[in-house]
Amino acid sequence: MRQAHGEIRLTTQGKGLYNLTREIEVWVGKQEMQTGMLTVFVQHTSAGLTIQENADPDVRRDLTEFFERLVPEKAGWYRHTLEGPDDMPAHIRSVLSGASLSIPVRRARPALGTWQAVYLFEHRRAPEARTVLLGMVGE
Repeated sequence: MRQAHGEIRLTTQGKGLYNLTREIEVWVGKQEMQTGMLTVFVQHTSAGLTIQENADPDVRRDLTEFFERLVPEKAGWYRHTLEGPDDMPAHIRSVLSGASLSIPVRRARPALGTWQAVYLFEHRRAPEARTVLLGMVGE
């Protein structure tokens, strides 16, 4: 068994889903492991990770709209408001979207389904510098 560690750095342009699949596939390919388990982890508490459909952009728009309706920015009961009105909702949304993913690796590629892609789900309005860590165990 071998291990490998890496990272992806990106700057978002505000709320939305950012496709990381290509960067992850390239990194996995460079590890020269045919099988294994990939862990993808976002190092932030106001963004999350998800595996979602990559064909129809309406899916991403609907998911963003769903999160807006589920966790509105203007809820009067938020106590944590020091970092702006979108910060506490972003923390709640990141709990719902999650901070890590486990993806099997087969034939030196993430074993995603035909319509699946890995996305960073940005929950803040302003551009943010984000770091996503990659870890893989395999052979």
